[in-house]
Amino acid sequence: MHADALVENSGLRALCAIDAVASGATLKVPSEGTDYAVFNLDGRFYVTQDACTHGPGSLSEGYVENGEIECPFHQGRFDITSGQPTAPPCSDALRVWTVHLVDGQVCIDPAEDRRAG
Repeated sequence: MHADALVENSGLRALCAIDAVASGATLKVPSEGTDYAVFNLDGRFYVTQDACTHGPGSLSEGYVENGEIECPFHQGRFDITSGQPTAPPCSDALRVWTVHLVDGQVCIDPAEDRRAG
């Protein structure tokens, strides 16, 4: 089955090609009113909301180190895998999505609502 058909039939949304995000990099993907941050951590992909929960920072413009993203606006940090804040002034968790790799595409179910505890 072609990726587009699989995505369409499953409720998944393709955000980008796997090779569009180099290892250690982040890509901002605007899609239907939501901006997503797609992370590639050594070949494992993660998707969070792009907007920092503390202020107007775009996490895709932040600095990735040791599995964390540092917001470029105020230097607060989040665990990329869980969305949990790891450094002040961040205190609210990010929305995160389960990643599905389908035919070379990074996909998510946009209706999924997962937040760190």
